[in-house]
Amino acid sequence: MIKVDLVNRITEVMDVPRAVAAQAVETIFATLKGALSAGKRIELRGFGVFQVRDRKRGVGRNPKTGVEVEIAPGKTVRFKPGKYLRDL
Repeated sequence: MIKVDLVNRITEVMDVPRAVAAQAVETIFATLKGALSAGKRIELRGFGVFQVRDRKRGVGRNPKTGVEVEIAPGKTVRFKPGKYLRDL
């Protein structure tokens, strides 16, 4: 499923113009991105939890040359599915 599929589904279910549905989807994604970039936890009951976590530094390997590459520490987003989603 892609963003356009969400817009189409909202248009069908809510019987709103496509532009309004697209604006709603964009607003939701912008809000989620803003919360995650601020380090906040997003909990959608029945669906799951998005959380920003620290990523340790590590060592990776270039598969083509075999040369080791240091991976810098940083942040990553983790998703933990809710009970309802897991049971599907």
